[in-house]
Amino acid sequence: MVRSVVIGGNGFVGSHLVDALAREGHQVTAFDRFGSRRAAYVSPGVRALQGDFLSRSDIEEAVRDQDMVFHFLSTTNPATAQSDPTLDIRTNVAQTVELLEASVAHGVHRFFFASTGGAIYGSQGKEEYREADRTHPVSPYAIGKLTIENYLRYFHIMHGLSSTALRISNPFGPRQGPDRRQGLIPIALRQISRAAPVERFGDGSMVRDYLYVEDLVAMIARMVGREPEHMVYNLGSGAGRSVNEIFAAIERVVGGPFDIRESAAPPTFVDRVVLDTARFAEEFGMPQLTTLEDGIQKTYLEIENE
Repeated sequence: MVRSVVIGGNGFVGSHLVDALAREGHQVTAFDRFGSRRAAYVSPGVRALQGDFLSRSDIEEAVRDQDMVFHFLSTTNPATAQSDPTLDIRTNVAQTVELLEASVAHGVHRFFFASTGGAIYGSQGKEEYREADRTHPVSPYAIGKLTIENYLRYFHIMHGLSSTALRISNPFGPRQGPDRRQGLIPIALRQISRAAPVERFGDGSMVRDYLYVEDLVAMIARMVGREPEHMVYNLGSGAGRSVNEIFAAIERVVGGPFDIRESAAPPTFVDRVVLDTARFAEEFGMPQLTTLEDGIQKTYLEIENE
């Protein structure tokens, strides 16, 4: 039985990944702060390990006797990293290096890292971005992700730690926690459920690659137990949707129009990012993807039932 720990196992993507790994028969540990929050994952038999990512001893305990580490915890989001770039360096970057050191010390076989495909390529005017394209991050959040990717390469060369960076597009779905200021779709749906206006940055023409979270973890599950040929993979739907297209789909789901409040787009926002997922598809095969409206409907259902 494969022993796997998900760092951030009670978070949005992390909790879905915990469920996916448990379904695959892994012996799963979910490492998170938990606190007063109940477990977001639903699979039985998962070991809940309460700890602080900023504590070296807690990190050591998390990776002890583990075959695989899935690092899906972030202490910042794009907004908080931009307001205090040093926070991202001091917490995300520095603590991930400590996590890598602990993984080497405890004989971890493979390390998966949740990077970003939504911002790491920057604005280069391309229709789609491949893994071999130049990275050009302009936000502290994306700069930190790329820095960690480079540390993965360093630990592989110096210590032989096999690592895989997952450049994830814009995941959405249940458990996202719209109050965390990240994720257009759940934030918009939460505002609509409160009869409050939805904020739109710019004219709504910005294009992103939206991927339903269950499809994302299904893609990751296909990589587990294999020996990936590359260190970096784009994980996305391969389809670009503008903010206005997302709002139109939300209107169809909620049954009518909603109020929109316009704001200036921050200078670090990228105009268009759509991921080319051919590398992943050729090696692992693509799962059947959830339609945009079905994914929005499932997300809205959770918010309505809160």
